[in-house]
Amino acid sequence: MQMKKKTISAFALLAACGVAQANTSSVTLYGLIDYGVNYQSNAGGGRVFGGASGIMQGSRWGFKGVEDLGGGLSAIFQLENGFDLGKGTALQGGLLFGRQAYMGLSSKTYGTLTLGRQYDSLVTFVESRMNSANYGGGTTAHPGDLDNLNNSKRVNNSVKYMSPSFGGLTVGGVYGFGGQAGDFTRNQIWSVGAGYEYGNFSAGAALMEVRNPNQSFFTATPTNITGTNVNNMTASPVYSGYASAHTYQAVAVAGNYTFGPATFGLVYSNVQFKDLGDTSSGSDPLKLTGTAKFNTGEFNLTYFWTPALASELVYSYTHGSGAGTIGNSEYNTISLSLDYYLSKRTDVYVISSTQFASGTDSTGHAARATLNALTASSTNRQTFVQLGIRHKF
Repeated sequence: MQMKKKTISAFALLAACGVAQANTSSVTLYGLIDYGVNYQSNAGGGRVFGGASGIMQGSRWGFKGVEDLGGGLSAIFQLENGFDLGKGTALQGGLLFGRQAYMGLSSKTYGTLTLGRQYDSLVTFVESRMNSANYGGGTTAHPGDLDNLNNSKRVNNSVKYMSPSFGGLTVGGVYGFGGQAGDFTRNQIWSVGAGYEYGNFSAGAALMEVRNPNQSFFTATPTNITGTNVNNMTASPVYSGYASAHTYQAVAVAGNYTFGPATFGLVYSNVQFKDLGDTSSGSDPLKLTGTAKFNTGEFNLTYFWTPALASELVYSYTHGSGAGTIGNSEYNTISLSLDYYLSKRTDVYVISSTQFASGTDSTGHAARATLNALTASSTNRQTFVQLGIRHKF
């Protein structure tokens, strides 16, 4: 009888240890579904009434996990798919986990080191502090999302470091391996940034540099092929003519301050397509040389009328200084949104954006209005309105 009691106690202890071990790790399934019906004043020449997925916020699903390794150290991973709800297809070039795919180690003392397909420092430190991106939808993005502050592009095969907070200050960086035999720098991507939080104030800044951007950054599936004339930068005529840029550089800063129900935000970015004419990077039908530059300023205001009702106002101005006379352009974009939360996980919204363009774009033609995520207008003006619903799980 005594032996039987000891055996039962041993099994109970093992079971308890198993439960304790299980509690130190977890895997979470999560997602977000966004869809709406919309009106577009000009989509390549005509009006469009239809539906679109992920305009307010990109539809997605994913897994993330953490395992406590002891001593403040954890193993982490995240796999995230972006999809079009209306078509049932994967986004980000059809990749299975095109939004994010990484694993690594996280320390409460030393920070977090991860490897895989990840967000760059502009997204981590600047975009995260832009209420326009969080409450105004993708059409508030700067023309063609040329500075990636709407997070339309990722860094493949990258190593990323994020520090712990030092009195509200965090720093970090990302390095994406180019992977070209015989040319260590080809297709490489690197970025660094910092963020600061103090009470109701938040600010962030970042710098990114990309080699051969047409092949390494402006496509979901980078290629190492040299001598190609393929143009991956077709998303927007704002910059599609600069596929031959040898280097892409972006610098951005953002800050916001919350006062009662209102949050005021300011954003500035400078983007440069450098050393145009590198045909090993992409096509160059206009034989451009030199550097094309874009400077963008943005003001955004978020106001909560009630805990369940929020509105967003965003205005941005972009000035392009092209190569010679190609790409000297201006874009004025104004957006409004109204968002009502039915619960913590479900909301309905209406968003509207209008853009005015002037000058010449990167293709050498009269600048056309090109709201982000939409087909470019055939004129210098474009308006978009959407009534949508979003659910998080």
